[in-house]
Amino acid sequence: MRSYLKYLLLLFAVTFSYSVLAQTVQWRDQHKVKRKETIFGIAKEYGITIPQLLEANPSMKQPGYELKKGELIFVPFSKEGDFKPDGTIMGKTGRTAKPANPVAPVPVNAVRVGIMLPLHNQDGDGRRMVEYYRGVLLALDQLKSEGITTDVHAWNVPKGTDIHTTLLEPNAAKLDIIFGPLYSEQVKPLADFCRNNGIKLVIPFSTTSNEVGSNPNVFQVYQTDATLNNKAIAAFLERFQKSHHPVFINCKDASSQVGDFTSSLRRQLELQKIKYDLTSTSSSATDFSKHFDATRPNVVIVNSEKSPQLNEVFAKLDQMKKTRPGIAVSLFGYNQWFVYQDYDLDQFFRYNTYIPSTYYYNKAADKTKSLEAKYSERYGEPMSKQYIPRMALTGYDQAEFFVRGLKAYGKNFKGTAAEVKYRPLQTRYDFVRVGQGGYVNDHFQLVHFKTDQTMENLVY
Repeated sequence: MRSYLKYLLLLFAVTFSYSVLAQTVQWRDQHKVKRKETIFGIAKEYGITIPQLLEANPSMKQPGYELKKGELIFVPFSKEGDFKPDGTIMGKTGRTAKPANPVAPVPVNAVRVGIMLPLHNQDGDGRRMVEYYRGVLLALDQLKSEGITTDVHAWNVPKGTDIHTTLLEPNAAKLDIIFGPLYSEQVKPLADFCRNNGIKLVIPFSTTSNEVGSNPNVFQVYQTDATLNNKAIAAFLERFQKSHHPVFINCKDASSQVGDFTSSLRRQLELQKIKYDLTSTSSSATDFSKHFDATRPNVVIVNSEKSPQLNEVFAKLDQMKKTRPGIAVSLFGYNQWFVYQDYDLDQFFRYNTYIPSTYYYNKAADKTKSLEAKYSERYGEPMSKQYIPRMALTGYDQAEFFVRGLKAYGKNFKGTAAEVKYRPLQTRYDFVRVGQGGYVNDHFQLVHFKTDQTMENLVY
């Protein structure tokens, strides 16, 4: 294990050419509705017809629909003409209108980037991916300021889309790298297309496909639950087996998603003949306390990832601390706990908490705050707080990492951390080869909230 200490604060695109193409609806921009705006006025502002605007935003066709201030709607390209060489659009009358994103000549050495994700405003998947895409565009802005140019094409590929049709678009085969898809059934045809055309494919999120095992063009960002559980158990044993007394707390959570981890960890402890205790949040204060060792530190493992159960554990530990103030307790937690840090940060520090993870969102970092400010300024709204990891930061980190890697190494880029001189805002990337197939991100860390109100990342 190689570790490094980071002290943190306590409060926790580019002028480029891009076209956004959907299976059935092609759109060029997003418009944030202002007070008293009308559908007629918005259509007139962009030089499109009302039916074209409705086609790009199916929710507008629903009975009783009304525009709401702050709502984001999609603005399609005009269907009445094509782009002229100077970037204007020829309409029926012969007059030309400047498009929202003018088409510019593609620089000779530009990295050609494709996005094939559900980019729409109809459901949570679409909204998350739009935020991810915006993060990509902000990264490309930064890269352009450093002299790294890109040519970007994005396709709206919603659930149920036959991605074969998307891949017929002429620009698709000319790309250097594609980010997508979101849905498992679209992975194989897209991966085959990328292999046949010498394109790198980054699968940004979890799917059930295993194309990475046989396709050398695939970069799989996510790691399976089984892989992460094994790494977390190895990190736990390396960190605690010789020095701490493990205590498992049963929270009576019938819908827990962490049962595989806790049961596997108990089996490993038993195989290594390491004694541990079991208790419950429903136990009496006396019974709860007797399971904690007074002669050495205790490490607590909770069998739930949810906030109400975690708060019950904190209450039990706080109660015990009043009667046994000298007892040493650490917590070993889960990714989901990052969502609660606005409320539980003091408790994380108090109980010397370790969270195994592939990412960490440090909202107090200057670079993070700067990017969030740029995002709000450019898109008229902040990044969503409900997404962990943050979708815009995910898109930003991935675009920074892969575009820099392709610019430096071209088709020989292997995705190792050593190849890319970029310090991520949220997620580190360090890919390893899977047999003769593609590459899987191997990064893993323990995020440690220390009792002295500082933090460290223990990188494995």
